[in-house]
Amino acid sequence: MEMQDIDGGNDNNKETSKAIMKHLIKLFPNKVTLEAPQAEMELSRWNQMLNRDIEVLKGNANISKIRSFLTRLGLECTDPEAILVTDRILTNECIDKIIGFALSHQLKNCTNPDPPLGSVQFALSSGSLKHGVDMLKSIQSGSKSSTKRKSLKDIATENEFEKSLLADVTPPHEIGVTFEDIGALESVKDTLKELVMLPLQRPELFNRGQLMKPCKGILLFGPPGTGKTMLAKAVATEAGANFINISMSSISSKWLGEGEKFVKAVFSLASKIAPSVIFVDEVDGMLGRRENPGEHEAMRKMKNEFMVNWDGLRTREKERVLVLAATNRPFDLDEAVVRRLPRRLMVNLPDASNRRKILSVILAKEDLADDVDLETIANLTEGYSGSDLKNLCVTAAHRPIREILEKEKKVCFNLLSVSPVGCTPWGSNIISS
Repeated sequence: MEMQDIDGGNDNNKETSKAIMKHLIKLFPNKVTLEAPQAEMELSRWNQMLNRDIEVLKGNANISKIRSFLTRLGLECTDPEAILVTDRILTNECIDKIIGFALSHQLKNCTNPDPPLGSVQFALSSGSLKHGVDMLKSIQSGSKSSTKRKSLKDIATENEFEKSLLADVTPPHEIGVTFEDIGALESVKDTLKELVMLPLQRPELFNRGQLMKPCKGILLFGPPGTGKTMLAKAVATEAGANFINISMSSISSKWLGEGEKFVKAVFSLASKIAPSVIFVDEVDGMLGRRENPGEHEAMRKMKNEFMVNWDGLRTREKERVLVLAATNRPFDLDEAVVRRLPRRLMVNLPDASNRRKILSVILAKEDLADDVDLETIANLTEGYSGSDLKNLCVTAAHRPIREILEKEKKVCFNLLSVSPVGCTPWGSNIISS
């Protein structure tokens, strides 16, 4: 009998335990009742013994699971008993992560990773497995602490500017956009996953040298309607980060000097609610070239304040704050802004195959006629952006409604025109009125 979770965390486990107990009672009719000791010292010793037994059972179950996983993957371990996890039953997902961390650690530190001749299996050392367990614990402890910080209601704001901006912050579970909702742009999505999600999921791969530091600024540029804003929201959702969408209207003020305070509040608030994504849509309108002679002095000061706070963010390596900017006019950006956005990804108009993917995503939950051919529609929509394709589908969806209204008008007209001789047609009073 394989041991299930001893903690019995859900109702299904409790029902299963009751059924097993009934079955055992039938098998063993002679019962001896063991009562817990009444004395406090003996009861404490009794509980300690029970806890030790539970830890042994959990540890043995985890070792058995790790062994079966290694066998299934064609791996072996010299001493899996050395990796004793006794505080809980490891899930299959946890064991998969532990083995992945262990493989990465051993391949990075082993001078000869190939198995010896005649050996079919790759042998993992107990030290590598222990490293995998430690990595899993550190990630889970970090996620627990970040979960506590994610409650936006508990964030203490220092001033009215942070309080005003906090109302516009969107937590990751409320954004409602994932990479699956974007029908095309596979290469851009893969690059964003490597730049944003991978450092959060596999931090041990990015802790060596100066060239492996996580990216702090990404620029998305391309024609209008190609999905730049959706990509930014999907990045925040997939990374579990709070989404801060800023624009000129959200950080500007009619009072002189308050614009700089709003800019400073953006970065201080982003650090408090990290991990977070600061998204600047139409960044050319807010951070355009500073040599424009018609630019107001207050606007120039606000840009300088943005640069200063941005530099402070880039110098703090462990700060999990990303600046994502989008623009249709990348050549209008200030050179200092472009320098602070080291990764620039072009989001171009989709080709025929990508237009078909976009149409499939848009129409996934719609009832389509049998004669609808997405391949033909994709070929007929050369030069359409993702936004254009959505507008096309919305327009087509309204067509049946217009047809229904036209039919209702014809039926009403026929009823009004046909009436007994000498009688006033019904509804004529309504029409005349």
